[in-house]
Amino acid sequence: MSYVLAFLGFVALIILHEFGHFAVAKAVGMRVERFSLFMGPLLVKVRRGETEYGIGPLPVGGYVKITGMNPHEEMPPEVVPRAYYNQPVWKRIVVILAGPAMNLLIAFFIVWGLALSQGQPATSGGQPVLNRQVFSVEAGTPAASVLRPGDKVVSVDGVSSSAEAIRQQLATHRCAGSQVNGCPAATAAKVVVERDGHELTFNIRPRYVAADKRPELGFSFGQATEPVGLLHAASISVSYLWSTGTRTVSTVVRIFEPQERKQLHSIVYGYTATQESFATSTTLALTVLALISLSLAIINLFPFLPLDGGHVFWAVAEKVRGKRIPFEIMERAGVVGFVLILMIFVIGLTNDISTLSGPGIGIR
Repeated sequence: MSYVLAFLGFVALIILHEFGHFAVAKAVGMRVERFSLFMGPLLVKVRRGETEYGIGPLPVGGYVKITGMNPHEEMPPEVVPRAYYNQPVWKRIVVILAGPAMNLLIAFFIVWGLALSQGQPATSGGQPVLNRQVFSVEAGTPAASVLRPGDKVVSVDGVSSSAEAIRQQLATHRCAGSQVNGCPAATAAKVVVERDGHELTFNIRPRYVAADKRPELGFSFGQATEPVGLLHAASISVSYLWSTGTRTVSTVVRIFEPQERKQLHSIVYGYTATQESFATSTTLALTVLALISLSLAIINLFPFLPLDGGHVFWAVAEKVRGKRIPFEIMERAGVVGFVLILMIFVIGLTNDISTLSGPGIGIR
């Protein structure tokens, strides 16, 4: 099921990005010939008015075909006034920016909605306030076989006043008794949790971590949250997307630095991360989709054809120059842009393979 949800999430991002181009092009009077979900020859198509809607075989994107994006294409005389290259520069720019803008809005509203529903991390005296929810369980630890993320810890050895009191009670289960692996055997903690509306009781004996010289159960509490208002949630969303976006730009700009290059990933990893997040939690899945949507907006704004940013760059160049840029120049520049995009994709894909299958392959 998580694979289906991840696929639908990607489809939604593609449709909404292309719908941004489509809706604004229609609004400013351009002629839209085709709206395609996915790439390649159309497998399914239907015509509504002057626009053909279809689905291609390759799920790697989509496109909107606007009449006259190639100034040399042949077209009926009656549609020439509505052709892309016969429109004012400002109209062309708003149509091209509408796709990335849609991705930015999607990312903003997802994070905004999560901030409203989840609140912000609560603190007291500058320190995080813990809640009783099990946030994570480390594989291979005593807690791994009995606790799950999302469990609510009701009490430990009868102590139930607060998460901090429960944590302190867990700490009392130090090494005591006979020696085991260099540390006396720890006493078992009686842990009562609530799961799916039912209370469950477990006796969990900590294990000794020689490297840290301490016992551990292997789970962590989540951080308590406090509600936020509409404007505060919007501020949280803008701040989060700005910080994440600047890191994304920095990674791509510094692509020739080995450490930054390792951070690049392609759509393959994005899909896998989305699928895994849907299998974990809805909140995590929505966060991943927001980040992917933000990344799509940013990458599309880089000034290389055939990316949206490339079209904006040449439209601005035309405005500054005062006359149209020869299409042949843009075609040659587009080859350079295509090579750069292909290079980024190959690096991202090899990093995906390395991440998903282990070390041994990758462009370093």
